[in-house]
Amino acid sequence: MTKNALTYASRNVPRYTSYPTAPHFHGGIDGALYADWLRACPPETELSLYLHVPFCREICHYCGCHTKATRKDAPLIAYAKTLGREIELVAEKLGSARPVSHIHWGGGTPSLLPQESLLELAGLLRVSFALSPDLEHAIELDPRLVSPGLAATLAAIGVNRASLGVQDMDPVVQRAIGRVQPYDDVVRATDALRNAGITALNFDLMYGLPHQTSATILDTVARTLELAPSRIALFGYAHVPWMKKHQRLIDEAALPSPQLRLELAEIARSALLEAGYEAIGLDHFALSDDSMAIAQREGRLRRNFQGYTTDTATALIGLGVSSIGLLHQGYVQNASDVGAWERAIEAGRLPIVRGIAMDDDDRARADIIERLMTDYEADVAAIATAHGMQVSAFDESIAKLDDLVVDGLALVDGYRVRLTDAGRTYVRIAAAAFDAYLGKAAPTAVVPRHSMAV
Repeated sequence: MTKNALTYASRNVPRYTSYPTAPHFHGGIDGALYADWLRACPPETELSLYLHVPFCREICHYCGCHTKATRKDAPLIAYAKTLGREIELVAEKLGSARPVSHIHWGGGTPSLLPQESLLELAGLLRVSFALSPDLEHAIELDPRLVSPGLAATLAAIGVNRASLGVQDMDPVVQRAIGRVQPYDDVVRATDALRNAGITALNFDLMYGLPHQTSATILDTVARTLELAPSRIALFGYAHVPWMKKHQRLIDEAALPSPQLRLELAEIARSALLEAGYEAIGLDHFALSDDSMAIAQREGRLRRNFQGYTTDTATALIGLGVSSIGLLHQGYVQNASDVGAWERAIEAGRLPIVRGIAMDDDDRARADIIERLMTDYEADVAAIATAHGMQVSAFDESIAKLDDLVVDGLALVDGYRVRLTDAGRTYVRIAAAAFDAYLGKAAPTAVVPRHSMAV
């Protein structure tokens, strides 16, 4: 461990699931402009679809998602109807059925949508877009709510990958984060999905949670290994109570220290590697025959708002409240308020309320950051040339890597940057060196606050 490990690990930097990052989106991007961007989208453009369902039965204390609790189905049914209309609006602006290689349902808990709503929306997607025969169709699930009936419905609409929000299997930790989820629930959910033919399973685990110890996180990993998911995401808990007020329910005194947090990440990582999983980027792991491990070995790994992905699409269409989309021209984001989102769609308008137009410098930096976050190295000169940029535009960014180089965490050879094995843990800090927006006031005139680097 480098002498400055804790200093680096405690630094607050973005997760870089996008660049520019969302805090720098602004209100100058609206539905009319997005409609123009959609109409200009070339017919051969490969699309990825993200559908956001902002409802859960209850809100877990740690949650950083845009969601709210509901015990009734009426809001879910109404939401699905409006979501269907949004799909139609987007398809109308595109003008023809574009090819789609990836669909991802997120939330919230998207599986709360009633069976009829799921079937209707899936049918609408099939007639509105040209779904690839090799489509990856994924959904995020709460293990406590997965039944054989739900699993059968998901299989019927074409879902072939499911992500289970496991987080931690220790009862004390679960009570502290407001998500009591017995191991048997996870077993039942896993069995139901596999019995329905959905065998590509992801488990989401977290470190940095209250009351976690080396013993509890090792037990969580051991129980996870018993169920053998094909992929595992090991996320660091982002304690951002200034953004997510329900996180104030977490006792900050029970959170692990930066030192322990770093140790928990390494303990879990080592156990997963020892069990035969391959490390994928910063925080994912996969069995060697999984498509994500293959993509990494072949240099095809990507990163977007769902984290590391095999998604090869060049454009992302975000659907639903707060969803973010990406076209060549830039990012767009839907209204985060359900009422405002519904009213715009009912009026026949795309519900975009903010975003950011990208120039060549943005696109080049986005590529550099993505390559660092996926391959741990980037040929800055080659990327600059590909975007028609002078490589000297990145001299200041290269200079910001000096501390990492001195500490043996990065190697810089001209304009080629590579993280050492010891430096991979701190890749977000290397990526931040190329972020031209970091530290600048966002459109709200507030400097964005980010989670810890590890």
